[in-house]
Amino acid sequence: MTDRTVLVSGAGIAGPAAAWWLHRHGYRVTVVETAPALRPGGQAVDFRGEQVKLLRAMGLLDDVRRHETAMGDQTLLGPGARPLLTVPGAAWSGEVEILRGDLARILYDHTKDHTEYVFGDRVTSLTETGDGVEVTFRHGAPRTFGLVVGADGVHSGVRAAAFGPEERFRRDLGFGIAGFTAPNHLGLDHTSVMYNEPGRGVTVGSHRLPDRLHVSLVFAADGADLNRSTPDEQRALLARLFANTGWEVPQLLEALPAASDLYVDSISQIHLGRWSAGRVVLLGDAAWCAGPGGSGTGLAMMGAQVLAGELAAAGGDHVTAFAKYEQRLRKPATVGQKNGKGSGNFLAPPTAAKLRSRNRAYRMLSKPLFGKVFTWMTDRAANALEYREYPTPTPA
Repeated sequence: MTDRTVLVSGAGIAGPAAAWWLHRHGYRVTVVETAPALRPGGQAVDFRGEQVKLLRAMGLLDDVRRHETAMGDQTLLGPGARPLLTVPGAAWSGEVEILRGDLARILYDHTKDHTEYVFGDRVTSLTETGDGVEVTFRHGAPRTFGLVVGADGVHSGVRAAAFGPEERFRRDLGFGIAGFTAPNHLGLDHTSVMYNEPGRGVTVGSHRLPDRLHVSLVFAADGADLNRSTPDEQRALLARLFANTGWEVPQLLEALPAASDLYVDSISQIHLGRWSAGRVVLLGDAAWCAGPGGSGTGLAMMGAQVLAGELAAAGGDHVTAFAKYEQRLRKPATVGQKNGKGSGNFLAPPTAAKLRSRNRAYRMLSKPLFGKVFTWMTDRAANALEYREYPTPTPA
């Protein structure tokens, strides 16, 4: 391969991670992002085991620790919104936990000096030629790249252009998820609280910013295409779905109109028979979205390292490299999808009977023996892919 230019679509986590590793192996990278700037906030993501090795190898671990949530215990509320039990924060937060937006900023800061970032634009078509991919954009002029990486999430535009409509590959799991920040009227300090009613789950927590609550809502939403709605429509939907919910939910909903970081989507998975088509390859949620609990962020970053490393090992032969990349990632991605498949039922059990059953299971997590089993289950996805070094070019 003589053209060592790569277009990466998506400036979330997987895209900048790919840019970091591709640059290390001698590629010139352009990252295009639909949003006008980096997206702030977002859910907390955690790293464990092999994934922590990756952060250390990238020189990111100290920065991540400086921004970690350092979350403590989580209290589960039972009937009447009374405390039912407490689960140690380590059960959810792994070895280190950080807000997705903070991690995106760290990755951007570590790549911006050698990576071209184009915000406010997106890929509209891909045409492969003998030695590259001709790419058209919504706003920018057409360009040609040696390779294209789709790291643009579950609703990937690159996947749509190269593989076909999203509906062919997306499997909705019957739930929606929303997140936003609100004033910390509960006075939480590095702790979180979970409250449920049948088909609805609310988790709130506060960590690095003591005056802010991070609110997560999970709700039954069978087949809802929530991401296609406008922000105002999403706010109205959430207000309607949680209108009669008890505890502190009415006051939390009052923060919705002013929430500039609102995120709403379906809980879905992506299943494809293959992750590459010619010179185009998919990475992270665009290829194998697992949903909450599937260790998606860590595996996306691990996948970026494998993708760049296999390209280097194959001397730029993308056919060989993409096949080996997929060979190494398939099993870990499957493990993540198995872990994430039941996330909606766990976070928002749809019936009173299932809620009682979930609470009994949750109670077991507070017991040392079963807590270890749960930790093993959550670590399994994080450690499904072993971190391995790939040789890097020797400076001339």
